[in-house]
Amino acid sequence: MELSQELRRQLGVLINRHGIIDYLIVGDEKKLLIPELKDYPLGRKCLRGLRLIHTHLKNEPLSEDDLTDLKLLRLDLIAAVNAPPASQRLTIQVAHLSATPSGITLVGPQPLDRLDGYGSETLAELERQLERDTTRETAARTGQEQAILISVRADGERREVEDSLAELQELARTAGVAVLDSFIQLPRKLNPRTLMGEGKLQEVVIRALQRGASLLIFDQELTPAQVRAISTMTELKVLDRSQLILDIFARRASSLDGKVQVELAQLKYLLPRLTGRGVQMSRLMGGIGGRGPGETKLETDRRRIRDRITALERELQELSRSREQRRSRRVKAGVPIVSIVGYTNAGKSTLLNALTKSEVFTENLLFATLDTSSRRLRLPREREVIITDTVGFIRSLPKSLLGAFKATLEELRDADLLLHLVDISSPRFEEHIRQVHAILKELELDTIPELVVFNKFDLLAPLKKRDTVAYLRVKQAQLRHKAISISAATPTTLPPLLDELKRRFWPEAD
Repeated sequence: MELSQELRRQLGVLINRHGIIDYLIVGDEKKLLIPELKDYPLGRKCLRGLRLIHTHLKNEPLSEDDLTDLKLLRLDLIAAVNAPPASQRLTIQVAHLSATPSGITLVGPQPLDRLDGYGSETLAELERQLERDTTRETAARTGQEQAILISVRADGERREVEDSLAELQELARTAGVAVLDSFIQLPRKLNPRTLMGEGKLQEVVIRALQRGASLLIFDQELTPAQVRAISTMTELKVLDRSQLILDIFARRASSLDGKVQVELAQLKYLLPRLTGRGVQMSRLMGGIGGRGPGETKLETDRRRIRDRITALERELQELSRSREQRRSRRVKAGVPIVSIVGYTNAGKSTLLNALTKSEVFTENLLFATLDTSSRRLRLPREREVIITDTVGFIRSLPKSLLGAFKATLEELRDADLLLHLVDISSPRFEEHIRQVHAILKELELDTIPELVVFNKFDLLAPLKKRDTVAYLRVKQAQLRHKAISISAATPTTLPPLLDELKRRFWPEAD
């Protein structure tokens, strides 16, 4: 303390669990700068195994910066030593992480010679206690990755943000991720480096520690720099909405078409996010003064990805030609083509199975079906139509995915009718309708005739008893869109839909 006062600088030491000083830090009058702690990575540990003890020169308590370092770095503890002007005894204040609602326990200030109980064994027991609390939270989720969902928007209404976050939770469930908690922040201005404010980020880190989360999933698309900054600050794995959707697509794709399209989308997403350390993009021009260290690994990775993208695009063109031949045969046959479109998990594959008595895979998950399926639907008087099921739409669909799946969705261009299936049990069904229309417009498919079909109408009766306003909103939407109501899981509700198809394609038969 005497040396600190003489230098008019804060001094600090980082001590490991063995009682050895690993770092000596010299700061300025107000703060210390903690070095990068590469030798003490967190991994799956709750605490880092280092305690910071430092001096304060103005007899002030632990500052917000001190507590921020404690939270973000997950130190064993942080302590501030003071020399009160009217006292001959040094005082100390200690803070450590805990399972309390605030996530921090403060002790003191108190005389330095009275402080006891913060030896290595005590700190190890503190870490075990934190781990036990975390284990109780996550015991039922063995084998699943645990995540915290985050939505940060400066221009959205809270209800809209909550709806989007609820959808992100469904995406996480589809990807096999257990959601432990969620955070919403609506700042006036976004932080360009970390998107959310530093205080909220500290809160997220504390919650992740308490709940045992190892993954942060953002509802917005993050820039590569933001992913790096947030990962560095929190030492947690960071994904955004686009990456989560790409992961789901990679799990679900089963046909050659689907696998090629998903890999292409993933590589296009990955390419701008490749980073390297040290010398980057250092291949120089030949000749005198142009000799450099040659092609770096980063450059090599980028070149390989570009080459792979070119090969996949060529393969996709070949597959597209095969699809074109199949489509032309269908068009020549003169059989009407009906394509089922709609928001993901609206029940499109279930409807295809019910209409054609087929067995396309169905499950109550987003993007349960990625591959296009076509079946013949036979109607009375030897009439038939071809029913095609397509990949579901979703808001904020990654551009790379939309571009990759354009080839598959080209099949919609030959459709004589788009059967727009809507899940009316969803409180966000009107927003889903708008999103589907927006994507169809982007794909230049909005000129094809459309028949809106409200699915899961069997849930309307309970809705009428539970929420009259919501029920009336559904009925008004049904009139506005001239929609037919069905329940794809109940074949006896399908005749009105079949009658409408006959009327559309063979009006003279009426």
